Amino acid sequence: MERRNALRAAAAVAAGALAGCDTPHSPEPSPSAPAASPSLVVPTPPRLAGEITHGPRDRSRVALTFHGQGDPVLVRRLLDRLAAGHVRVTVLAVGAWLAGQAELGRRIVADGHELGNHTQHHADIKRMTADAAFAEIDECATVLRGVTGTIGRWFRPAQTPHATATIRHAAARAGYPVCLSYDVDSLDYTDPGPGAVVSTTLAAVRPGSIVSLHFGHAGTVDAMPDLLAGLHRRGLTPVTMTELIT
Repeated sequence: MERRNALRAAAAVAAGALAGCDTPHSPEPSPSAPAASPSLVVPTPPRLAGEITHGPRDRSRVALTFHGQGDPVLVRRLLDRLAAGHVRVTVLAVGAWLAGQAELGRRIVADGHELGNHTQHHADIKRMTADAAFAEIDECATVLRGVTGTIGRWFRPAQTPHATATIRHAAARAGYPVCLSYDVDSLDYTDPGPGAVVSTTLAAVRPGSIVSLHFGHAGTVDAMPDLLAGLHRRGLTPVTMTELIT
């Protein structure tokens, strides 16, 4: 019952912040950031029910979200950097990776971060049938439950910035009423170097932003101290997704 109520609450919060994605997920190019607005809704592209792109624009909070798979050594280094900065983030884990890195998954949660679902195999979910999409999400949810005791609150589709209607329905069927997008793409997956990760992110970030970052990239790890310092100078506090919208 508590789980059902939490999911309903997430859906109710997201209803005020539903939007299409401002900024794409790899490998698509990143468009310019949207104009600042007191509204929670990004007007273009057309609104998609069940998808959240950013949080409240009237608060000095941002959410750093990580696509969760990669070299465990780099992941541990990143978690150490986040701990040193006293920062909590949201990690969307790839189930096949998490199944082999259960200890890291438990550390993510123990460190105060949120752990969510990024499909089981990180395949192109928008090209899947409804049943195949559900299986990708549900299998990852099963891994999450086995590692942490819960499926997590957040789902992000793989290889697409948008949750299509098919994806949204599959996600809801698996227990995720809200699909998580973002409005700032750090482009860290292109390995441009830590300075570029910092400058790209800080150029686009604003209150309420959801920032897309990735595990498994040395440049992302090395960018963390300067990125966190840059956010601090702008008066922006990194928080988890749940903290961003509540």
